[in-house]
Amino acid sequence: MGKTIAIANQKGGVGKTTTAINLAASLAAFEFKTLLIDADPQANSTSGLGFNPKEVKNSIYECMVGLSSVQDSILPTEVPFLDIIPSHIDLVGAEIEMINLNNRERKMKEALEVVKDQYDFIIMDCSPSLGLITINSLTAADSIIIPVQCEYYALEGLGKLLNTIKIIQSRLNTSLVIEGILLTMYDLRLRLSNQVVNEVNSHFKNMVFETIIPRNIRLSESPSFGVPAILHDADSKGAISYLNLAKEIIRKNGLLVTI
Repeated sequence: MGKTIAIANQKGGVGKTTTAINLAASLAAFEFKTLLIDADPQANSTSGLGFNPKEVKNSIYECMVGLSSVQDSILPTEVPFLDIIPSHIDLVGAEIEMINLNNRERKMKEALEVVKDQYDFIIMDCSPSLGLITINSLTAADSIIIPVQCEYYALEGLGKLLNTIKIIQSRLNTSLVIEGILLTMYDLRLRLSNQVVNEVNSHFKNMVFETIIPRNIRLSESPSFGVPAILHDADSKGAISYLNLAKEIIRKNGLLVTI
């Protein structure tokens, strides 16, 4: 049975979608069958892999409210071994529609049960909020990756997110663990970036991934081409960093890198 990892932080602009797309593509590059779920109404993971959210027929929204099966919502991508369940703006309405449903926090988990054993990894791109959709994602996940940008307000809101995780662990998903804290948008030239790296490592120690994601123009460019960085420029620092992150996660989970 595959491992489900949520990429979450209620703070916007920390690299959640960039991480979701490029980590999923990197895991697929090592020939692990991977499913990316776009659980953000902004649908940036969907467009970042070359799909027009306005033309999506079945999305994670339809899966969660019972209008479509997960199997009918999965789309293959240009990356071998990588599929996606897309999103669109209607996902905003899912929170309203689900509010009176029984077990409303478990709709994502229930929807994914039928495909979980078909993938080695399921990566979920969460919205920058702690609303019902994100709670659904964390309830369905085995672990969570928390991206933290190497900037002044790096730790802002992180305590609130960790408290939310504790609540979900105690009430909805006792097996949820923190896969790791991922430092993103690192600029070697800036003293502030190095200060943030030191501060996060001193606070969270072994919870922090060894891999640090740099600021990289190829990472910024690739969504406009509808491909992950590994297809846009495989030799770029951004693409290599996410391949290293994938290796770290693969080894951490006791698996072997195939190539």
